[in-house]
Amino acid sequence: MEYLHTMVRVADLKQSLDFYVDKLGLVETRRTDNDAGRYTLVYLAAPGDADRAAKFKAPLIELTYNWDKEIYTGGRNFGHLAFAVENIYAICDRLMKAGVTINRPPRDGAMAFIRSPDNISIELLQQGAPLPKLEPWASLPNTGVW
Repeated sequence: MEYLHTMVRVADLKQSLDFYVDKLGLVETRRTDNDAGRYTLVYLAAPGDADRAAKFKAPLIELTYNWDKEIYTGGRNFGHLAFAVENIYAICDRLMKAGVTINRPPRDGAMAFIRSPDNISIELLQQGAPLPKLEPWASLPNTGVW
């Protein structure tokens, strides 16, 4: 398993970049604008990690800016922790057998979400290319929220 990033939702991207980059000194390593999903993702790394972060080899902060305004309550601005895993089906199977609810099953062979006992969302991402779709995962519905 490899730690990837922590996601934080931000209400004002310009203000947040001023804080994280201009004031705190983090470095923007990449940015994605998604017109269909109406959001922008900005990945930041500590200056010493910037080269490694560009290849997902250092922990990052992912700022998520949703274009449609939303007031975040109850910790909703904190999104999730993310880990790359060698085999998403194997880890989800092990977790499920241990009593962990798979909130968003890895139907696509690429991504799953679980929650910690304190309700922190944890995203599991398949290292490399997605695995071929596999039952029962491909047919399992979402449970709760993530």
